[in-house]
Amino acid sequence: MSPIDRRFLLKAAAATGLVTHLGGTGTAGAASPAAAAAKPRAAEPARIAWLEKGGPGAAPGTTFGVAWPKGALKADETFALTAGDGAEVPVQTWPTAYWPDGTLKWTAHATTRDAKADEFTLKPGATGPAPAKKIAVKKSGRTITVSTGVITATLGTDGSELVRSITRGSTQIARNGRLVLHRQPDIDNPGAAYHAYESDIREAKIEQDGPLRAVIRIDGKHRRHGHAWLPFSIRLYFYAGADSFRMVHTITYDGDQNKDFIRGLGVRFDIPMRDKAYDRHIRIAGQNDGFLTEAVQGITGLRRDPGATVRTAQIKGEKLPDPTTWDQRVTTRLQYVPHWGDYTLSQLSADGFTLRKRTKSGHAWIPAGGGGRATGFGYVGGASGGLSFGLRDFWQKHPAQLDIRGAHTDTATVTLWLYSPEAQPMDLRTYHDGMGQDTYPEQLEGLEITYEDYEPKFGIPYGIARTSELMFWANAATPSAATLVDQAAAVRTPPQLAASPASLTRAGVFGGLFAPVDRSDAAKAKIEDHLDYLFAYYKDQREQRRWYGFWDYGDVMHSYDHDRHQWRYDVGGYAWDNSELSPDLWLWFAYLRSGRADIFRFAEAMTRHTGEVDVYHLGEWAGLGTRHGVQHFADSAKQQRISTAVYRRAYYFLTADERTGDLMHALVDSDETFLVIDPIRKIREEPYEPDPHALDIGFGTSWSGLAAAWLTEWERKGPKAEKAEARLRATMETIGAQPNGFVQGSGLYDLDTGKYAVGKEPKVDVSHLSAMFGLVEMCAEVIDLIDMPEFTEAWLDYCRYFNATKAEQKERYGKDFGPMLLFQGHSRLDAYAAVKAKDDKLAARAWEKFYRSDGYLESMDWSKTELTGPQVLEPGYENPEISTNTTALYGLAAIQNLALVGDKIPGGAR
Repeated sequence: MSPIDRRFLLKAAAATGLVTHLGGTGTAGAASPAAAAAKPRAAEPARIAWLEKGGPGAAPGTTFGVAWPKGALKADETFALTAGDGAEVPVQTWPTAYWPDGTLKWTAHATTRDAKADEFTLKPGATGPAPAKKIAVKKSGRTITVSTGVITATLGTDGSELVRSITRGSTQIARNGRLVLHRQPDIDNPGAAYHAYESDIREAKIEQDGPLRAVIRIDGKHRRHGHAWLPFSIRLYFYAGADSFRMVHTITYDGDQNKDFIRGLGVRFDIPMRDKAYDRHIRIAGQNDGFLTEAVQGITGLRRDPGATVRTAQIKGEKLPDPTTWDQRVTTRLQYVPHWGDYTLSQLSADGFTLRKRTKSGHAWIPAGGGGRATGFGYVGGASGGLSFGLRDFWQKHPAQLDIRGAHTDTATVTLWLYSPEAQPMDLRTYHDGMGQDTYPEQLEGLEITYEDYEPKFGIPYGIARTSELMFWANAATPSAATLVDQAAAVRTPPQLAASPASLTRAGVFGGLFAPVDRSDAAKAKIEDHLDYLFAYYKDQREQRRWYGFWDYGDVMHSYDHDRHQWRYDVGGYAWDNSELSPDLWLWFAYLRSGRADIFRFAEAMTRHTGEVDVYHLGEWAGLGTRHGVQHFADSAKQQRISTAVYRRAYYFLTADERTGDLMHALVDSDETFLVIDPIRKIREEPYEPDPHALDIGFGTSWSGLAAAWLTEWERKGPKAEKAEARLRATMETIGAQPNGFVQGSGLYDLDTGKYAVGKEPKVDVSHLSAMFGLVEMCAEVIDLIDMPEFTEAWLDYCRYFNATKAEQKERYGKDFGPMLLFQGHSRLDAYAAVKAKDDKLAARAWEKFYRSDGYLESMDWSKTELTGPQVLEPGYENPEISTNTTALYGLAAIQNLALVGDKIPGGAR
């Protein structure tokens, strides 16, 4: 196997479009950038459908992203959303990414509850109808006012009240919406006091102001007297014509884990209670569609019957007839019927909730029921109106809680506890004392036995974050049972519109490394069966092993302990996966090609987790993530490969989620973190002091993380887009100029110029991990966007030679790459190079390495072994051969190989 000749590459680039987008078609020879500009691909209308059946339900609206082919749509393109029956639906549009030629790459679209059809068509070049009601946003003095046409929210720009009032018509439904926090300085003393904090707004700004969608961002900290800590960032989402709004709530931990223990964390509203006690209603959701249906003063079940009409009206939540029309044996004794003012639902584990009530403070609580997994939804109010409220992922992110207090008084108070005050205080201390690992040699020995890269003072949570989602409805009256069921469903699973896999594939985004699911022959069908098996396995394991909790939900475990029939949740670096070898990418690519709602929701939860909990957002390590471990922050390896924007891009572009956009923008300057911490400090053979003009930064896991942030900022036209593009181009140019390209391994990077110094001598420094944290995907994207033959040549050489024989490596580079692993995962590099170079031998090697190297082979046992007690805590099943590293790499290799060289797959069932 000879090296790819530079002249051949340049000639091929001009003749066949070598340096181009792959298109995900399984064939080589897509149009070159010049040809694409001359003959842009037509922008066919995109097919849009709801992820789950049921339409918009009770949600205020939805926002979704759509991708478009390069060169097809001008930057100021207009769009129309048409339902399947031909009816046009109002839609608001804005760009979220551009191709380098300035044409639209991704657009975001918002629509309202009027979008009730099952499927839609999004047509470019058209203009949809104006909405019947429009969002109106106004900032005046210390307030921001948002009107949906149905409700009006008055928001604070300072003080403690994020939401000063919510009115519907002339009726105030809720007021004094603020954040609450309980801090406990001593966790080991059961009787220790806690201190109550409230929100203190530092800044409020309008991010979007209609006509269909408005977004208000409010930032601040929690304050008690002169002490402020635990920063928050809140976004409130309003849609035209809606009687509800959505809240995205983020906290970033900035305390001392040894004395700043969170005892409770929540969102609180006051609700005016205008109706008579018997016309005040409490509704609390249990599991699925179950509800507690009660009144503050119940008139059912009494010794004397007020009458069937009265009883029925109270259960329906309707205003009762005048008491003079009731049986007077009830009317004259109403003062003796208790008023139940306080309710609490506590979900302290993933498997059980309890519900209780009392008349008022100072009196006993009475059990009111319980069950398994509560929705996290409730309503308090009366026949003249009230507030519905809900917290998404309520039981999944336990311990959580809902409180209603004072419903018997003029003002009820509702608190949605994101972290329940009835649970043990949140303990973020490091789980062990270091066990004498004070020096690098000792720490490396520890790594040898538990796979944990420990270092004193590194296992800290300072700077990690968590995002939660809430929803609120301002109701004109107590909602019907059916309406409450719909509202609760919208909290559990917010309705989401999505473009079809065919539309996404046609647009050629994400490097063209995926194509729709194809079961057209036995060999492809077998791979699809395996992919389905692996996703189902992790979905089932999350449930079986209870991978839930406030900080944990969304992640999966790394490796399995065959002897204990248990994932290695307590063994050093084998526990929580923290994105090791890109399971995030596996899940998103699996969704992009299938459109499956269950995969989207699994990937969504993982993205919410890995982008927040596994990454530092404050402090000296801001912009870095933490390697896999028993606690998400415990390992001392703080690296770009975990924080990388490549894991967030799909979710952002599919949903236009602003919080995810924040996370990616924050990484633009993360090259500066290499001044703070050297990721390979423990294994360097020579002294190294970080120099801003000569930072040793690898071309693999480190550069791919930087490149992802720069690419995203550039294509979004963010505030630092010019700098990001310059850094991306400069690093690509200087990687391509290295004597051995990517095989050189690393270079000295200058923070001022954004360039690598070109090595004077060729070297071979290849790791089996280098390409497995998004480098494959980043190179496919940037090669598609930037015409730089030297960079393309460097990457294709790496692709061509990683899975080559040692003799071939030595012939090309003067020495072989040494002991390597993960050949199956790298088979997708063979597939990529095969398409670019039109090399059938590389395509054949891609499938050979996929089927017959390491990883999951066809000979593996693809069955399930049932587990029962006393082997395991809970019955279930296992496959001891499954590990997350291998799953992620098999999944990505299978998906990309099918997209790139699926037409070259060896035929027949295997």
